[in-house]
Amino acid sequence: MTFAECARRAAGIGARLGWRPDDFWAATPADLLNALGPMSEGEALGAAELRQLMERDDGR
Repeated sequence: MTFAECARRAAGIGARLGWRPDDFWAATPADLLNALGPMSEGEALGAAELRQLMERDDGR
């Protein structure tokens, strides 16, 4: 999955939470996770995985 695909998926989740686009783009990944509530450790996207996605996609 590319960084852009992950961002689109996360934006869709933000929309279901009632967030406007500006709310979503101003939020941090931690804000999104907090809004979703508790998750098991294996479900969260780690910093290393996010960095790899961004490097692979040249930050697109």
